[in-house]
Amino acid sequence: MSFSDSDSSSHGGATEYKIFRQVSRDRLLHEMLGSTRTENSKSWKVLIMDKVTVKVMSHSCKMADITDQEISLVEDLFRRREPLPSMDVVYFIQPTKENIVMFLSDMSGREPLYRKAFVFFSSPIPKELVNHIKSDTSVLPRIGALREMNFEYFPIDSQAFVTDQQRALEELFGNTENARKFNASINIMATRIATVFASLKELPYVRYHAAQSDDSTEASPRDLIPTKLAAAVWDIISNYKSSIPNFPQKETCELLILDRSVDQIAPVIHEWTYDAMCHDLLDMDGNKYMHEVPSKTGGDPERKEVLLEDNDPVWLELRHTHIADASERLSDKFTTFQSKNKAAQLQQSAREGNELSTRDLQKMVQALPQYTEQVEKISLHVEIAGKINKIIRETGLRDLGQLEQDLVFGDAGAKDVINYLRTNQDTTPENKLRLLMIYASVYPEKFEGDKATKLMQLAKLSREDMKVVNNMRLLGGSSESKKTSSSFSLKFNAAKTKGAARKDRTGEVETWQLFRFYPMIEEIIENLSKGELPNNEYSCLNEPTPAPQGGSVRGHSSSAQTSQSTSAPHSMRSRRTANWGRARHSDDGYSSDSVLRGSSTDFKKMGQRIFVFMIGGATRSELRVCHKLTTKLRREVILGTTGLIEPPQYITKLKLLSEKELAMDGLGI
Repeated sequence: MSFSDSDSSSHGGATEYKIFRQVSRDRLLHEMLGSTRTENSKSWKVLIMDKVTVKVMSHSCKMADITDQEISLVEDLFRRREPLPSMDVVYFIQPTKENIVMFLSDMSGREPLYRKAFVFFSSPIPKELVNHIKSDTSVLPRIGALREMNFEYFPIDSQAFVTDQQRALEELFGNTENARKFNASINIMATRIATVFASLKELPYVRYHAAQSDDSTEASPRDLIPTKLAAAVWDIISNYKSSIPNFPQKETCELLILDRSVDQIAPVIHEWTYDAMCHDLLDMDGNKYMHEVPSKTGGDPERKEVLLEDNDPVWLELRHTHIADASERLSDKFTTFQSKNKAAQLQQSAREGNELSTRDLQKMVQALPQYTEQVEKISLHVEIAGKINKIIRETGLRDLGQLEQDLVFGDAGAKDVINYLRTNQDTTPENKLRLLMIYASVYPEKFEGDKATKLMQLAKLSREDMKVVNNMRLLGGSSESKKTSSSFSLKFNAAKTKGAARKDRTGEVETWQLFRFYPMIEEIIENLSKGELPNNEYSCLNEPTPAPQGGSVRGHSSSAQTSQSTSAPHSMRSRRTANWGRARHSDDGYSSDSVLRGSSTDFKKMGQRIFVFMIGGATRSELRVCHKLTTKLRREVILGTTGLIEPPQYITKLKLLSEKELAMDGLGI
């Protein structure tokens, strides 16, 4: 019986650099399932998981991958199961008392359900539960392995993971008097974040957005959320140094913990990338998209479900591009495909009345399977882009999008908002509410006194809708700790210029119209990489020794790759000169030729990883930025969050926030 963690590494001391999601997949398939394939073990096994670990597994592996590791049956720990005494079993479970009781019930006594058990825990197991297992003498001889996998996060992208806490915003920023739920949420979050570093064998510098308070006021519980989470994460990770073999003893990467108060605009502003537009404008369930395809029997069209995921090369290339760019690329792809594919050429020849030889028919048949698959993929995305562009036209979204971005960059004000609301009465309530949320973030003084009521009446919004705008202050800390500033004051930019929540990015050309906006984490991550984050705003729990020549505090230098012009800031963007449908060959860092999909030699040149964790949900624009900065900084930037949020979902969550009352049952994890 062994009780240890895996001893592989993806970065520090490793001979081969592996990207985040690849490490996650390899650990589950090879370090866990693969380790059970021994001479003394029967070949085919049963895999048993609980409700959390089955989600962990499904986010990293497909059923075919699991079957390849000689797993013939996957079972739920808490469902009644048929005894298979001739087969070995693999348990991948959380280390809870209930799970241990179920495991012992399966394997104890004269007639256990399985022959031998290989037990893997998703996070550190308390000593009392280990002793509970050891106390059952009938079970001990039947245990082939007893190990802590330390794997309890959910990869959702090649560079992103979630802790799957969809109610974190309500639990942490809502009724803070409910200490039990507050602490439980923080502890689950910390445990799951820490297992990311256990998996990657990384020891981070742990930084967090520090509470901003003065001598006369105390920081509110909401202000201290990043501080508390950082302390909980570091407490777990510091124990790894002694409990996990070959875990680094010196810092190898950087972790920055933020919450939604740093940027309340990103979750509601319209993001104009293909990915964000799909999830914002179309009726999608997660990554599932339903569309109609011709019936094979000639009847009514059939509804088909497709997943917009990384294994779709078209999606992978287009998801972070501007919707107009994506539409142009799809048109080019279809034209190029038809001109180069033999089956397409021969079909076109047949349509024009030319007679096809037997050899031509043979070529067509050989090319047909690939032709059909590629046509379906490209046609699917042509259909999706067409739907999105139709919605944009019919709802006048470009005008609204322009006003949103002008507000953020200080190019529009009260008159523009009032004029828009008066002249666009048919705009949906949700879009009007999103506009007012952005307006409140940039001009909080416009919502003081009865001004908010007048805006609500002009926009024809309900009091329930306007409650969302009022609840935005809960993310920025309680009013008691913000006496010197507006109740809507956002902590992300204390030195911002009046009437602007963003400044134009120095040295970047706005190639596409409405592609001007960037989430605040882009600026924060760049400053972190350059070692320029102010310590009073972003504290470090395990403060590094200052570098001898100033600058970055990290143990490696990437200044040559990340240096930017030191001249006075000068925006290269103009307010409205960008094109909606031209100049798509810019190096935007989002396309399929990004660093992580480049040649393997690129990984040898990568700097230390940067992890950013966003409490309360992250946006697709923030995920886009992590991909962009990985290319720009040549450091793998990994986004962690409690859950990926869409604008309607975020608005609903804000409605649930209140000082006194929240209707919540459990953690919803």
